[in-house]
This record gives sequence, C-alpha cells and structure tokens, in this order.
Amino acid sequence: MVGDYCSISGENTDMHSQRNAKSGLSCKMVLQAVGKVLRKSKTKPNGKKPPAEEKKQYLEAEFTKVRVVDFDLKELVLLPREIDLNEWLASNTTTFFNLINLQYSTISEFCTGDTCQAMTACNTIYYWYDERGKKTKCTAPQYVDFVMSLVQKLVTEEENFPTKYGKEFPNSFDSLVKKICRYLFHVLAHLYWAHFKETVALDLQGHLNTLYAHFIVFVREFNLVDPKETCIMDDLSEILCAPVPPTPAPAAPSSPNSAPSPSSHNHVTER
Repeated sequence: MVGDYCSISGENTDMHSQRNAKSGLSCKMVLQAVGKVLRKSKTKPNGKKPPAEEKKQYLEAEFTKVRVVDFDLKELVLLPREIDLNEWLASNTTTFFNLINLQYSTISEFCTGDTCQAMTACNTIYYWYDERGKKTKCTAPQYVDFVMSLVQKLVTEEENFPTKYGKEFPNSFDSLVKKICRYLFHVLAHLYWAHFKETVALDLQGHLNTLYAHFIVFVREFNLVDPKETCIMDDLSEILCAPVPPTPAPAAPSSPNSAPSPSSHNHVTER
C-alpha cells in the first residue's frame, strides 16, 4: 500500500506512524491527481475537446453529381492506336495545364496572401522547392504562380516538349510529365479544400468535378502521380471516378390495347 514503505518498529513507532499517515495521504493525492490528468489527456488533449473534423462540402451528393459530361472518362484517356505515347502524354499534359490554370483563374481573386497564408489541402501543407532544392513556405497564390510559371516554361521549351516533326523527346520527358502532374494535382486539391464555396457560388462545380475526374483517371492510367501523393483526395476520387453505369435499353413499345406495366410509371432517369 502507498505510505506503508516507511513503517518502522521501535520506540518511535507512534511518531513515525503519524508521519506515514500524512505522507501516505499526500502520495495518494498526488497519484490521484496525476491519474486524473492522464485519463483526461487520453481523450482530451490539454484538457480540451479534440477539434472536430472539418466537413468537406465537396463530398456532398448534391455537388458530386454535377458534371459537364456523363460518359466514361476511361475511354477518353486510353492511348489511341498509332499514336506515340510521348505525343499523347505531351498533348494531354499541356491541355490539363491550360484547363487547370483557367479553372484557378475563376477564383484567383479569393485566393490571397491573407485568406490562404499557406498552400494547403486537407491536412497537408505544400512547400515550394527551388532549382537548388531550397525549401520555402509560401502563400497559396505564390505557390500557384510558381507552379504555373514553371509548367509554362517546360511545356513551351522545344527541348522538353518538341513540336517539330522528327524532333525526339528527351530522356527525362517521363520525369518532367510526372513533376508537372504532381504540381497540377496540388492546385486542384487546393481548389477543393479552400475555394469550393466560391466555385459553387460561381456555379462552376460541374466544370471542376469533370476536370478533376478526367485528370485523376489520366494520371492513374499512365502512373504519373504516386498514389501516396493523391491519397488525401481519395474520398472524392472514388466518387467522381466511379465507372458510369450502363444506360438501360429502351423499353419495347406497348400495343394500344395492352395495359401499361407498373414499372413504366416509376422509371426515372437521373443524369
């Protein structure tokens, strides 16, 4: 028992027992207090309730169902026959750069150094690394500007993205495309995380959803972005990139004298 460790037999037993009682009581009080703090810290760090996870508006069904197109994007990204792989990657990467840059421009006035003091998406902060590998924390508009300036430079340099007949793609082309796609994903993730409300206010969520789904299906098809990089948006990706259900075959016309089937009144096609 706590406090029993200092019990001594002899002439001073009574005096020591009084001290032991006081010492044991104080030890118990300390242990009880420590135990209370430890129990509290397991469920409430620093004695406060853990912050509730922020609700992701972009996952709500009323928004995820809005698209610009309703066909299978998988068919759109497949490499066509007789088309060089590098040509296909270059064409699509340049297109995605232009579309994502355009999508960001629609909300750029809301993405400022005050509203977005860091380039964030979910629980991730993206840092910019310059050509020397120096790590820099910057505001979201600065980060996006760095991304778009770099990608603009890469896709317009003939050495990286050749456009002239007979010009070979560089050996580093694959790594360049992967680098560009990784940066473009950061911009898309930030649009959803920080500016989806403004996107909805502008009624552009359908364009953003379609662009995002098209991009994710494309990078997955050609393994252009590490899944560890995109996993922060997996909840949205699984919804938007789900295969389009097959279109039901049209019902055979019924004869004038036949009674309509019960299901013919209940069939509703949603798009």
